[in-house]
Amino acid sequence: MSRVAIVTGGTRGIGEAISIMLKEKGYQVAANYGGNDERAQEFSKRTGIPVYKWDVSDYKACEEGVAKVKEDLGPVEILVNNAGITRDGTLHRMDQESWQKVIDTDLGSCFNMCRAVIEDMRAAKFGRVVNIGSINGQAGQYGQVNYAAAKSGIHGFTKAMAQEGAAQGITVNAIAPGYIDTDMVAAVPPQVLEKIVAKIPVGRLGKASEIARGVCFLVADDGGFITGSTLSINGGQHMY
Repeated sequence: MSRVAIVTGGTRGIGEAISIMLKEKGYQVAANYGGNDERAQEFSKRTGIPVYKWDVSDYKACEEGVAKVKEDLGPVEILVNNAGITRDGTLHRMDQESWQKVIDTDLGSCFNMCRAVIEDMRAAKFGRVVNIGSINGQAGQYGQVNYAAAKSGIHGFTKAMAQEGAAQGITVNAIAPGYIDTDMVAAVPPQVLEKIVAKIPVGRLGKASEIARGVCFLVADDGGFITGSTLSINGGQHMY
């Protein structure tokens, strides 16, 4: 029986690439999404990966969503916390709602989802958790105090949970992507994007598949000695 994996935000961008590559590697994948029904159904039809809709910032919804995946596919052994949003703005112009929504969705979701799967992982004496952070959680970014704080928090969360899970065969790692060629980055004005690429030593944006490859490395059964680590995949832009 192949292992069951949940990928949050798993139908678009980096999450889509992760879901597809995990399926190609033989995992049973459940792709979570939050809002775009049409896109999710198109993704499911194209890939054969089942999709599940719930709000990862809602603790109860995460409990119910994980329970449904367990009912359909079996206990969750692999969790990729990829879902995230941005609500950019400088601090002196940012309203409290923009702060809280990003914290709840990008960081709070890691607690919500991990709490929903941890008991089954402990019982099985096996688990793989990969939390998707960001280069901007490592280095900071102008106009992103909310996003940088949330992503930075993910890195601390990862280290603490890794210590707690180690004795139960549960590894917890993070990936900090740099600038990846996704819809989110494509929305950046061309003149700004040009300046970003100029700071990347390899001279290009990353590919979503390159992040997915990192996830597959970390969730492998023989990856049990890698825990509490952050894998930076950023083309050399920030060496942390």
